[in-house]
Amino acid sequence: MTRLTEEQKQFYQDNGYIVVKNVLTEQELAEITEQYDKLFRRKNQEKMESSWVGSDENDRKNDGEMTVKGIHNLQYHHAVFSKFLFNENLLDALEDVMGTENIVLHHTKCHYKPPEKGAAYPMHQDYHYFPYKKDSMVAAFLHLDAANLENGGLVVYPGSHKLGPQEDIGAKEGNFHYVDQKKFPIEGATPVIAARGDVVIFSYLLVHGSPPNLSTRPRRMMLLQAAAADDQPIGQQPLRPGQGWLLRGVNVDRDASISKRFE
Repeated sequence: MTRLTEEQKQFYQDNGYIVVKNVLTEQELAEITEQYDKLFRRKNQEKMESSWVGSDENDRKNDGEMTVKGIHNLQYHHAVFSKFLFNENLLDALEDVMGTENIVLHHTKCHYKPPEKGAAYPMHQDYHYFPYKKDSMVAAFLHLDAANLENGGLVVYPGSHKLGPQEDIGAKEGNFHYVDQKKFPIEGATPVIAARGDVVIFSYLLVHGSPPNLSTRPRRMMLLQAAAADDQPIGQQPLRPGQGWLLRGVNVDRDASISKRFE
C-alpha cells in the first residue's frame, strides 16, 4: 500500500469515510483471524463482555436469538492485535485523513455478527459515546470477512459528518446511542461493500449502522478508534484501558492532556 492519493483524501473530506485496501499481508490477516476466533471461543465459554440484541421486535425474533457479540480491549488478549495498532500502512492512512502525525489510541473492540441471526444496529454517531473538542476522532474498521448488505455489513450516510452532532434519541430511550431513525432510516443508507482485509476509516460524526445478518456467512470485524494527540474529550468520560497510547508522533502537552482526559 502507498499513501492515500489526493483523490482519496478528497473523497474522505466529502463523504466522511474511505475504504483502504492492502493494509495487511495475507499472513497478518490470517494471524489476526485465528486469534480472533480463539478469543471468541474462550469468551463464549466464560462470559461475553457485551451483546446487542436489536432495537425492535424484528431483531428479537427467534426467542431473542438475534445478537451482535462484542469484546473490548483486544490488545490485552493477544499481542497480534497490538501489531495492527502499530501497522505502518494503517498509520499512514490515518495520518492522511486526520491531517496529523500525532495520533493516540482511544480504544479497541471487535464484533461478531453470527450467520442467520446477527442483529441490526441502528444508525448512530460514535460522537455521542465520547465527544471531543476538535472532532478529530476516527475509526479504523478491519473486515475479517467480506461484507455487504446480506451479511450485515456497514452502511453509512455519506457526507453526514458535515452536519455535526445529531439529536441523541437513544439516550432518551435507554443505554445505547442512536439518531432519529426516521430522519436516517437504515434502508436509505449507502452500503459499504468491503472485501476481506479492507479497512474502512470513518469520522466519528458519520451516521452509520448495519442491517441484520440473515446470510449463511458471519461478519467478523475488529476496530480501533483514535484521535489527534492535541484533542481533548468534552466532559467527564470513563478511562478506557490503553487510552492515550501514542500510536505515532509526539504528544507535546502530555501532562496537561492527561489531566483533562482522565480526571
